[in-house]
Amino acid sequence: MAPQTTISHWDPILLISQIVSMQSLHYLTLSILVPPLLSIIAEPISLNYEGGAANVGMIMDWREMAGRPTVRWAYGSERWNSYTWVWSSGEKVGHGWTEDQWDGKIDPMRGWVIALCWIVACSADIYYLYSLVRRPRLILDFALTLVFNHLVLTTYYAASIPTSLFFWFTLICGSIFTVVVAEHLCVKREMTEGLNIAPLNADEDVDEMEMGSLSRRD
Repeated sequence: MAPQTTISHWDPILLISQIVSMQSLHYLTLSILVPPLLSIIAEPISLNYEGGAANVGMIMDWREMAGRPTVRWAYGSERWNSYTWVWSSGEKVGHGWTEDQWDGKIDPMRGWVIALCWIVACSADIYYLYSLVRRPRLILDFALTLVFNHLVLTTYYAASIPTSLFFWFTLICGSIFTVVVAEHLCVKREMTEGLNIAPLNADEDVDEMEMGSLSRRD
């Protein structure tokens, strides 16, 4: 008797819901980690001028992780008092700041904090993949899809393609860590669950038994 084969049906609704769930959970994890850590560790003056620790740009703008400026400066003078305008995405986001308040320098700790939060979020993605995706052969696809979606979103948000080696290094290391550990856990779970081995008939030739029948119950 020929072994029975299991047909895997392609379910686009399930795939889309899993992708949306993974992306949402990843950003939810970042939104829980980034604001409190930035409030504690990052330099407060420049952080507040960028919109505060809860600003969505701290997660969606790749320049924040890379330690790149996200605003451009325009200098002027009025009655011998120097002042500045700061523009972002074609809009004036601040004015009147002088050098004794903020000199325009980017806090390097901000990028390290965001990168650390990204790695921690990748660690949480291991559990999300383990619980939602489950199948080892799909772990790589979902992990790469998450990174690709983030690249598209952060490029759109910053209006520029990521060019920071530190940013790319963080994303690649986080993805490798997520894929390796998640696949290992999913494979280990499948091995632990084991195969449903059918009982052998007395007149069945063991040497001629196909491996596919090991997982079939008559």
